[in-house]
Amino acid sequence: MGRSRRYPSDMSDEEWAYVAPLLPPVPKDGRPESHDRRDIVDAILYVAHNGIVWRALPADFPPWKTVYGFFDRWKRKGVVIRVHDGLRDQLRQAEGRRPRPTAGVIDSQSVKGAQTVTHPSRGYDAGKKVNGRKRFIVVDTLGLLLGVLVLPASRQDRDGARQLLLDHYFTTPTCRHLFADGGFAGKFVTWATDILKTTVEVVRKKDGQKGFTALPKRWVVERTLAWLTAHRRLARDYERDPASSVAFIRWAMIRTMARRLVRGKPVERWTAREQPNTAS
Repeated sequence: MGRSRRYPSDMSDEEWAYVAPLLPPVPKDGRPESHDRRDIVDAILYVAHNGIVWRALPADFPPWKTVYGFFDRWKRKGVVIRVHDGLRDQLRQAEGRRPRPTAGVIDSQSVKGAQTVTHPSRGYDAGKKVNGRKRFIVVDTLGLLLGVLVLPASRQDRDGARQLLLDHYFTTPTCRHLFADGGFAGKFVTWATDILKTTVEVVRKKDGQKGFTALPKRWVVERTLAWLTAHRRLARDYERDPASSVAFIRWAMIRTMARRLVRGKPVERWTAREQPNTAS
């Protein structure tokens, strides 16, 4: 019998009904699994939401080594990607959109790195004055994650975006119109057009703008970054392996999307005037 649900990060029965079918089947040969899959997922979400170390998992969860073993195995075998993408497609359809988007937004976020972040995978962002890592993400017009890449914070936006956009070209071939801020202007825009046949439209701040103002077409990616950093494990980067950082980002979005699917709360979207002709 599974444990009782008692933490805010735990999945409800309705949320679990969306996630469970997307996980790989339990192997019928070999040693049977000793712990309920739902308990494993709840434990991973507890770590992501509360920002604790693995060893500090409450005693009502399976042993931390078991939970981490599933986290690492599902990361390496692409299970997290399949669960994430499956939920995203369902949420897009629930919003009346086609599963494959045609427009999106690209942005980056520099976060401080903890002492556990190894030297080769960290750097210093002189503009943001942050020593750590930089997250590059592409989202659709609803703010749902399409692609993510974690690099040292010293990596320039244009350079990191090239690597991300190459992956995005193959994983989301229908999305050929992206919006970006001024940090991606210049040769990157020309490169994306000539090499990847992708239009990158730079949305700049208004003249004289001070402080934060939500910009048309770009505000959805800012909201996505806020969704991520609401999970304390992502408030800074604690992972030795950047791939684990990427996995936690997807787990945070899995939790966010499952809750939106169950609550039936529509994702606030662009107005018709803001959408390009190619958006869907």
